Amino acid sequence: MYPGCANFTRLSATLKLFSLKARNGWTDKSFTELLELLKEMLPKNNMLPIRNYEAKKILCPMGLEYQKIHAYPNDYVLYRDEFASLKVCPTCGLSWFKKKIDESGDEDKDGPPAKVIWYLPIIPRFK
Repeated sequence: MYPGCANFTRLSATLKLFSLKARNGWTDKSFTELLELLKEMLPKNNMLPIRNYEAKKILCPMGLEYQKIHAYPNDYVLYRDEFASLKVCPTCGLSWFKKKIDESGDEDKDGPPAKVIWYLPIIPRFK
C-alpha cells in the first residue's frame, strides 16, 4: 500500500474495500468518494485507487468475476430464475425499471433497471 505498511497490499486493500461496497450496497459514486477520502488520509505515496473504475481494473484481471442482478429497489425480488421474465414486482406491482419520460411525455418502461446488485460468486473468491 505504502512504504512501511505490513498489513495490506494494494490488491488486499482494494478487495476488502470492494467487498464492503458489495455487502452494504454502496453506489459507485459513494465508493469513489470513500476512496478519495482514504487516499487523502493515507501517506502521500500510497497506492490506493482513487476511483471505483480503477478499483475494478485491479480486481477484474485477477479472475474475480461478478454477476450483475437486477433487483426491486426495496429488495423484495431479485429478477432472476423464475422472476427473470417479470416486468413488475409480484408483491406491489411497481415496475423494476427507472421511470423515464420520453420526448412525447409518455413514460418509457424499457429504461435502465431501478437497482442492480453485484454478486461475487464464492468459488472464484476462494481461488
